[in-house]
Amino acid sequence: MTTPADVHAVRDPELPGRLLTIERDELVPLLRSRPDTDFALPVAACPGWTVRDVLAHSSAALTRTVENRFEDGVFSPESNDRDIAERADWPHSRVVDELERGLTDAGEVIARAGGALDGLALGEWVHAGDVREALGEPGAYAGRALPEVLALLSTLTRERGHVALHADLDDVDEPLKLGAASGERPPGRFLGDAATLVRLYAGRDTDGVDGYELAGVEAAELNLFGG
Repeated sequence: MTTPADVHAVRDPELPGRLLTIERDELVPLLRSRPDTDFALPVAACPGWTVRDVLAHSSAALTRTVENRFEDGVFSPESNDRDIAERADWPHSRVVDELERGLTDAGEVIARAGGALDGLALGEWVHAGDVREALGEPGAYAGRALPEVLALLSTLTRERGHVALHADLDDVDEPLKLGAASGERPPGRFLGDAATLVRLYAGRDTDGVDGYELAGVEAAELNLFGG
C-alpha cells in the first residue's frame, strides 16, 4: 500500500510564507517580552554570536530578500558580519521591528522565486530555534510551525538530491520520506521525534538527546546547511 512516505508532494509556493508568518507570531512577542540583557546571551549554535547578532543577521537576510539585494558574496561570513555591524547602534526594538517586517513580507517574494529561496525560510526558522534555545525556551526546534517545517524539509531534500531517509516520527502519524533515492544505497532510517530530526538536518547539536536512532546514514550527511 502506498503511504505519504512513498509520495513526493509538488512544491507549495505558499509554504515558506506560512512558515515565516507562524514564526513571526511565535517569536516576536517572545522577544518583546525579554529584558535587554537577554539579547547579549551567547548562542551555542552560532559560536561568537549573541542573541542580538542572530536576530540582526536574520532581519538583514529577510530585508535583502524583500528588497532583492543579492550582491556577490551575499550571506558569506564577511557579508553577515557587515550586516550585523550595520545594526550595531540600533536599539534592540528596532532590530525586532525589522525582523517582524521581514517575516511578514518575505513570503510573497519567496513564493515567486520558484523554489530558489525556499531554503532561506527554513534557515530563518532554524535561527529562531537557535534563539529560543539560548533564551532557555522549551521546544526550541518544535512548536506550531513543525508541520510546515517537515513539509519544507521533504521538498528541499528531494530537490537538492539529498541522501534518502525514511523517518518514523514519534509525534507524527505518518512516516516521512526525505531526500532522493539514488539506486546506489538503501535509504537511511530515523526513529525518534520530529524536533531531533530537525536538529540533524539543521546541523545542530544532538549531544544529550536520547531516544532516537539513526541507521544507514551518518548525521553529517543530513546537514542541509553545511559546515
